[in-house]
Amino acid sequence: MAATLTSPVKRLALASTEGVTWHDGRPFTADDVAFTLKRAIDVPNNLGGFAGIIRPIKDTEVVGPTVIRLTTTSPVPNLPSDLTRLAIVSRHAGTDATTADYNSGKAAIGTGPFKLVSYTPGERVEFARNDNWWGEKPAWTTLTIRLIPNTAARTAALLSGDLDLIDTPSASDLPRLEKSENIHVASVAGMRVNYIVPMIKPAEDAPPITDKKGAKLDPSPLTSQKVREALSIAINRAGITERIMLGTANPTGQWLPPGIMGYDPKTPVPAYDPEKAKRLLAEAGFPNGFKITLSTSNDRVPYSVEVAQAIAQMWSRIGVDTAIDAIPFSVYSSRGAKSQFTAYLGSWSNNSMEGTGLLRDLVGTRNKETGWGLYNWAQYSNSKLDALNASAIAEIDDTKREALVLDAVKLVSTDVAILPLYHFKNIWATRGKVFYQPRIDELTLAVDVKHK
Repeated sequence: MAATLTSPVKRLALASTEGVTWHDGRPFTADDVAFTLKRAIDVPNNLGGFAGIIRPIKDTEVVGPTVIRLTTTSPVPNLPSDLTRLAIVSRHAGTDATTADYNSGKAAIGTGPFKLVSYTPGERVEFARNDNWWGEKPAWTTLTIRLIPNTAARTAALLSGDLDLIDTPSASDLPRLEKSENIHVASVAGMRVNYIVPMIKPAEDAPPITDKKGAKLDPSPLTSQKVREALSIAINRAGITERIMLGTANPTGQWLPPGIMGYDPKTPVPAYDPEKAKRLLAEAGFPNGFKITLSTSNDRVPYSVEVAQAIAQMWSRIGVDTAIDAIPFSVYSSRGAKSQFTAYLGSWSNNSMEGTGLLRDLVGTRNKETGWGLYNWAQYSNSKLDALNASAIAEIDDTKREALVLDAVKLVSTDVAILPLYHFKNIWATRGKVFYQPRIDELTLAVDVKHK
């Protein structure tokens, strides 16, 4: 798509590529985009959504078969890049479609280089090449994506010849893979950050924070900035990345990695200081510590359980006895959306490649009208931070917008709204004559898999 901005960044005209068709042969039109924008506000069975991206759009006008005009309530310079996160669905297949219709393939009609053949939840997805695709014809006639959460099992399948490519191989297997003559390993520093979120207003049925005798503490100790800071500096981030991640991640004190707009070189990795952490707990009124539960998914992000267990040990050393609640992501995401955690280990992809996405969706005050706070399960709220983010989102001057984001990064760090831990390295391993160029956005695209 080509984009033009006019008068003054409040109106956005998007011109679609001529000749693009859906997999069933019907033309892709601006009306499909309008349908998608309306549907995405409230996608059935979706735990998050795209409201933060779409709410600024106050008017959608289909100008012609291949042109749509969007008018926003205020300047939104990141709107073109934000919209790339939204997959377009067709009106003719998507009207009244259910999740089951998409899973079965009935409504899963796209415009991409591969057509969906079948989807087996939790097991595999099968595709066939779309020979009518508007781009360069892919080298592969069929494609099978297998869903294998266990990293060791993925490595075994690659080595046995059952798979041609895997992502995020086990860190402990990397030396073996790199020494294999028939295996190729490719990696690049990634955008995804792992962090801990202290719940400010957990639900009534969330695991309670108690004193050492089991009495519930109210208000929660996590409402204290000193307590949140104590928990942060009690974590040995370098130790985690070296001993658990085995060098496949880089420790951090912020959600953006170096080289990305909004990264602040003056915000360091928090120094590991358990003695200071104990002093901060005492100053906050908890000299004997307390008991807490740290939740994590056990089947989505590599090493989440091991990292959570390590953090539990580190927190226990400063008097914060920590129980681990490791659950499948389907349960984790549902409970998180209901704020049924006390604290949780989370992950953010930073796929907008700048700082305002996380500010708006994770730490922005929940607001249905603006769509902010979609993933703010902690119900954290900071009016000064909201004002900074609102200014950054609407600022059309890149230099000024970056300065605003940097101010927000410092505020999030000072208030310890979240506890950033590390950025992943994106790693792929391929077999034989198959090669993959590593991507900073961690996507694995079949059209980029090459055969040499």
